[in-house]
Amino acid sequence: MPQPLSLRQPSTSSLGVSVGLGPEDGPASTKEETEDAAEATKIAWRKKRAYDKENPYDPNRIVLNEDGEILPHITDHDPYRIERMTNSDRDADAWFAKLLESPGGDSFLGSISAGHKERLLSKVELVDEPVLTYGEDEEWTPYVSRRLPTSPLYPAYGLETFGLPVLRRGAEAWRQFDVNGLTAMDYSTQPEGIGSDVEISGEEGVIASLKEKGAWLDDDQCTARLVYVNGRFCPGLSKETDEAKNLDSSDFEAGLPEKTLEYLARLPDGFTDKLAAEVPEESKDEPLTSLEKLSGPDHCVGKATSQYAINNQQGTAAFAALNSIKAGCVAYVESNDDDKKPVLILNCQTPSGGSSGSGDGGVAFHPRTLAVANDNSILSLIQMCVDLDDSSEEKSACATLVNGYTQIFVGADANVTHSFLEETGGTVTSRVEISDDEAAADDMDQTPRQIEAQRPALRNTNFQAIDVHITGDNGAYDSSIMEMGGCGRSRIAISTSLLRPGAFASINGFSLSGGAQRTDMRTSIHHMAQGTTSRQEQRNMVGGRSTASFRGRIRVEQSAQQTDSEQLSRTILLSDHARIMATPSLEIIADDVQCTHGATISDLSEEELFYLRSRGLDRTTSRNLLMYAFVEEIGSSVDETIAGDFEDKNGLRGRIIQRLENLVPEGDKELVGGEFQSS
Repeated sequence: MPQPLSLRQPSTSSLGVSVGLGPEDGPASTKEETEDAAEATKIAWRKKRAYDKENPYDPNRIVLNEDGEILPHITDHDPYRIERMTNSDRDADAWFAKLLESPGGDSFLGSISAGHKERLLSKVELVDEPVLTYGEDEEWTPYVSRRLPTSPLYPAYGLETFGLPVLRRGAEAWRQFDVNGLTAMDYSTQPEGIGSDVEISGEEGVIASLKEKGAWLDDDQCTARLVYVNGRFCPGLSKETDEAKNLDSSDFEAGLPEKTLEYLARLPDGFTDKLAAEVPEESKDEPLTSLEKLSGPDHCVGKATSQYAINNQQGTAAFAALNSIKAGCVAYVESNDDDKKPVLILNCQTPSGGSSGSGDGGVAFHPRTLAVANDNSILSLIQMCVDLDDSSEEKSACATLVNGYTQIFVGADANVTHSFLEETGGTVTSRVEISDDEAAADDMDQTPRQIEAQRPALRNTNFQAIDVHITGDNGAYDSSIMEMGGCGRSRIAISTSLLRPGAFASINGFSLSGGAQRTDMRTSIHHMAQGTTSRQEQRNMVGGRSTASFRGRIRVEQSAQQTDSEQLSRTILLSDHARIMATPSLEIIADDVQCTHGATISDLSEEELFYLRSRGLDRTTSRNLLMYAFVEEIGSSVDETIAGDFEDKNGLRGRIIQRLENLVPEGDKELVGGEFQSS
């Protein structure tokens, strides 16, 4: 006969865990003793809750467990922050530290370099923040982030070692990026002569080569032209003016205007908390000046180092600071009139990266640009990143890291048109999506995948951070960002802040990836002032065995009433082996707005292909026509001086056609289960 449940003895498993249906037998206690113990526990917990409410972060307060025992208070949080780091995190810290400590000058920008280096090397201290309250309601707090003193305090990802968050595989900003592949590469060498001008022999031949690449404007076609080779200014190829010139270490030593230094000292992702312009708000007597306090404590993200803020960042602050430390010069543009001719900033890189080739490591250089459009001015800014052949120097190809940082400030009633083209790394290998059996059937000595794996530019990395601030009423910023290079890893992050009423921003982006590339496009549009407008359209074309990602964020603060914002991402997958992660997002705090966003992913339409082929076009031409029509809506917004016409092979349109033809899929598709799939 089975025993009653109250008499069953608990058993112990092989893991030493007690398994049972009730408490173990013990000495009986009287009813009065039990009631007294229960009442004492209730009193202790009641006192604890009252104390927590009054002093939630008092380091001397006492925390009791259910038995009324005092729990120890944790004050040293470093063991916990180190314990949670993975091997990938440690590799990332070592990789970034090697870049930071690489030999060569690190003070070309004077106080800017020194300030940002100190910021990086000042480790973030883990301290308990007081609970913010709003009004009379003590429970109205940002994210209710109270922590027991007996629990460890963790920093945001990437802040374990440095004062700014570096890349982390698990961080939101780097979730889809090839972090491990990047940190496995060594880019600890700097180009020879960084910080000094470079003289190019055979300038006529170089100009002819740049013209063939569509990366040149003659003196009568542009207001100014600033040319940089491997991060060094080339005066022989440049056209400087008073409003567009190169700033080197001598300019910083002589002293620059305070406003210019203030602009150069700004860091993205909110790590410069002071706003670039005051934001008016009707409900408050004083304008808003702090980024972390926007929208009040109930919806603000707090300090840039907090977990809530860092989840919405692009991960560019540490690389912007690194740029300030290692950049040898600055391309400076200031517009004061309505000159309609563009300013061209050309960043060239050679296969050797400007290194002597004596070391085994790759080379890193850090282009820097500051553009200021003063009130009532018009500025057309063109930035191009292109390859420059240095085969005459008989130097072997070297892995390169380009860490670019561009800052743009738009004044009242100013209009800035910005065209940014990234075309470094040559051309990817076509047909890498075919299998080994298909390659063997075509009698190939090497498969396209093997050829792509040996391509030198696959080791290259190109980072570009673009930070835009509209600081005047009715300022307008219109950009076209095109990512079409052949680097193994490329990442463009553009952040736009609309700080004044009537501000307008338009971001048209295009990303083309193929072969074995990893491309990343990130955008952030931050509406802070009332009556602002933004338009964004992102188009991606992904082929071969490449992986691409797009993350677009629009945030509308409580002060940005009457905001009108639209965001759309469209992607075409040219191969069954290609991948895309598209994430458009909206964060709306205001209640009087008109905002939309969306994303589509598809293949080339078989119905449209059939229509074109029924009109006499062959399969390849039909596909090329559809692919180019998809890109042309973005390409048409680029400055016409470099766009060229359809017959100009050296113009932008001609170069786009060549790159699309390289990725056009081959073969027919068969209908399986009502849908077309690759045969």
